[in-house]
Amino acid sequence: MAMHYGVIVIGGGQAGLSMSYCLQRRGLDHIVLEQHQVAHSWRTKRWDSFCLVTPNWQCQLPGFAYPGDDPEGFMGRDAIVEYIERYVSHFDPPLKTGIAVQRVRQREGGGFEVVTPQGTFTADQVVSATGGYHTPKIPRLAERLAPEVVQLHAAEYRNPESLPEGSVLVVGTGQSGCQIAEDLHLAGRQVHLCVGGAPRSPRRYRGKDVVAWLDQMGYYDLAIDDHPQKDTVRHRTNHYVTGRDGGREIDLRHFALQGMALHGRLTAIQGTRLEFSDDLKHNLDQADAVAESIKRTIDAYIDKQGLDAPVEPPYRPVWEPETVDTSLDYGEANITSVIWCIGYGTDFGWVELPVFDGQGYPGHRRGVTAVPGFYFLGLPWLYTWGSGRFSGIARDADYLADQVATRAGGRHPRGPQTVNEVAMGS
Repeated sequence: MAMHYGVIVIGGGQAGLSMSYCLQRRGLDHIVLEQHQVAHSWRTKRWDSFCLVTPNWQCQLPGFAYPGDDPEGFMGRDAIVEYIERYVSHFDPPLKTGIAVQRVRQREGGGFEVVTPQGTFTADQVVSATGGYHTPKIPRLAERLAPEVVQLHAAEYRNPESLPEGSVLVVGTGQSGCQIAEDLHLAGRQVHLCVGGAPRSPRRYRGKDVVAWLDQMGYYDLAIDDHPQKDTVRHRTNHYVTGRDGGREIDLRHFALQGMALHGRLTAIQGTRLEFSDDLKHNLDQADAVAESIKRTIDAYIDKQGLDAPVEPPYRPVWEPETVDTSLDYGEANITSVIWCIGYGTDFGWVELPVFDGQGYPGHRRGVTAVPGFYFLGLPWLYTWGSGRFSGIARDADYLADQVATRAGGRHPRGPQTVNEVAMGS
């Protein structure tokens, strides 16, 4: 294996592979280093019933748009892995698996050193394509639970049968928390769900999927600089909704009617007692308010465009928390397992370059950092909503490949492409 390359791409997930495709199209010398196997996170950090929450037609890896026969469906975990594997076969990237990058640092005289157990590689330019979800978050509060209580992060959960008999406490109501709670609920398990401040989204509205409306309205093309929340949107919790069984809305109030126990945020554990904040109603109301706001935005667009779309009645809550228990004995409730669904932290300790902000988060402008020749790709809202997803990675990879080519003194042999051309491989 050669040890010097024009470009080293770190990470062989969808971001790194997309970068490789765009570099290959420009004839740029590069290698992709991946610690595990292709699609590792999709294989090992998703539960059995996991599926996308956005329609398959949004899967637009550069040069390889969704090739299946169900564009309005939602790929499950195994189908996602197959999609990525087919992408690798499609263009045969210079991918080396089983290579863990230990550090990246500037090289005396220019360029970079990439240190691995297999030796030190050098490169003129480096792209970090490892995403932004590295370290599962489990709070120190977890240490207060009895040793016999099984504790898992969402990344470790597989199915209801893998948990011990008894009730399950799910902490967090982002996409993972709500979908895992539903998975357990549908299996007949008694679920206690700690409801946080995550917003929810409608699934379908006025005749079609909400994602289709937002795409038609240009939301997914909105650059972060033009977003009302600017950089803060990068750290917002995703709206909860599901693609399960063809896609549907998640309304936690329906779960409550069916026997799921809803609580406010988990604030303390004293002995065998769980303490909750008195914010359940507020959090449910806020989630509903966001969903209704999305609907009003769609209504306004339909009216402005003069579109013919069926009218739907306004949302009415089907359940309200009449009394709120802010304390629960988990022993008496027979809670034998806890699933923490409170997200991930970033771990860029291996990047020994001055490219981070005051909070330790990558500082960049559309993936370009203050260190010439070093780039980030695949981060949430790198440029648009789809930056960390299948839908927007082509745009970002194409843009960064242009920056890499310019710095290398090269030009795209075919000239600039549109985003659609990149996605379709034209």
